Amino acid sequence: MTNAKPYKRVLLKLSGEALMGNDAYGINRATIDGMVAQVAQAHDLGVELAIVIGGGNIFRGVAPGASGMDRATADYMGMMATVMNALALQDAMRSAGLTARVQSALKIEQVVEPYIRPKALRYLEEGKVVIFAAGTGNPFFTTDTAAALRGAEIGAEVVLKATKVDGVYSADPMKDPTATRYQSISFDEAIGRDLKVMDATAFALCRDQKLPIRVFSIFKQGALKRVLMGEDEGTLVHV
Repeated sequence: MTNAKPYKRVLLKLSGEALMGNDAYGINRATIDGMVAQVAQAHDLGVELAIVIGGGNIFRGVAPGASGMDRATADYMGMMATVMNALALQDAMRSAGLTARVQSALKIEQVVEPYIRPKALRYLEEGKVVIFAAGTGNPFFTTDTAAALRGAEIGAEVVLKATKVDGVYSADPMKDPTATRYQSISFDEAIGRDLKVMDATAFALCRDQKLPIRVFSIFKQGALKRVLMGEDEGTLVHV
């Protein structure tokens, strides 16, 4: 069963690792262009789209040197990596004819504007894609938590967690060939079965705010559009 019309406003969580494609680290141009093509399809549906981007693809390259580093310092480095990814994503969208705005939880005003909720809402209403960078702006919180937080703040109808796997499975499908994909599952069931949908803080925030999560593979062509139209794509985690 599909929605009569697509969602009005969503928060898309992209991991930094997803930008690597098959590379060891960094940004794979073909991969980011493929993601932007899916975002363009969402935009054509009239969906108001905000994005939270991770930084693992960049931080992975410096992680060996960060071994033993103070945790807060390492987290701030990761936040800076997300700003780099956000700028790359914005530029790829510009090339595709989309208008995007980057807002950072860390103030780097010579490069990107700071996160200001009313301005972000206005951009969404104007049909611009808003890219949230630098996580929550605080160490010890993941970009999953930033996605849950920003999703709640902008009044998103759903958090879309784009991964390399096409949903939530009963076991790791890479290790267990008998693993089955859940079409939908409740927050409590996911907790009871110890399914790693998001980190605990992000998951609890979404549950408390009654903000559903849809987990899907961003590498399946047209998957984002199918999710937005309510088709059987990925796994819906709900109250």
